[in-house]
Amino acid sequence: MDLGYFFEKGGPLMWAILGAAVVGLFVFFERMYSLQRSKVVPRAFVDRIRAMVAKGKTSEAQLLCEENRSSIARMIVASLQAYADGKTRAEIKEAVEEVGGREVAHLDKNVEIIGTVASITPLLGLLGTVVGMIQVFQRFVDAYANGQATPDVFAEGIWTALITTAYGLMVAIPMLVLYKFVQGRNDRLIVEMEEDAMGIVDLLDEAKRRAAQKAAAEAKAEQDEGDEG
Repeated sequence: MDLGYFFEKGGPLMWAILGAAVVGLFVFFERMYSLQRSKVVPRAFVDRIRAMVAKGKTSEAQLLCEENRSSIARMIVASLQAYADGKTRAEIKEAVEEVGGREVAHLDKNVEIIGTVASITPLLGLLGTVVGMIQVFQRFVDAYANGQATPDVFAEGIWTALITTAYGLMVAIPMLVLYKFVQGRNDRLIVEMEEDAMGIVDLLDEAKRRAAQKAAAEAKAEQDEGDEG
């Protein structure tokens, strides 16, 4: 099958279908590059930050996060900064969710373009077929008026008109698969990112409780020493 020959036979709308396919592929590869785990939720980095927070090294953890450009690092920075400012758990969580909303929007960026390409290319193909069928019937009527109407004229016009629909589907089906793949990958990373961020919030809340208990114990010990004195 000579795809170039069929492409030429399909008419001007074939270029629109080709253009949509190029855009869809470009966005797919751009998203795959942007959605690398190392750019969103680097596992080793998150584990290291969790260990540091668990040991109470929140200042060091914040400096490390500020040097990292991943999405989870920006969310953790928000939680550590709120913790350093003495905010409550609810306020820390709110700060994380605010930053998380921006990060999710960044991860979702352009994903719908792939879905739009998957949706619009069959319609472009159908439009090409409808326009082609109109032209077929026009030619058939003219040929009939001149006494030259034959089944060959009608048949050739029909298969030529159907080319755009075939090409539209050839683009739409893979694009739909790519769209679902990117969407699924994106959703998994977002869930993982939110779970890790909330895990840090829990660790900070636990650290705050331990600090409060330690302060209360020290205050009680001083009071006891004062009473004895």
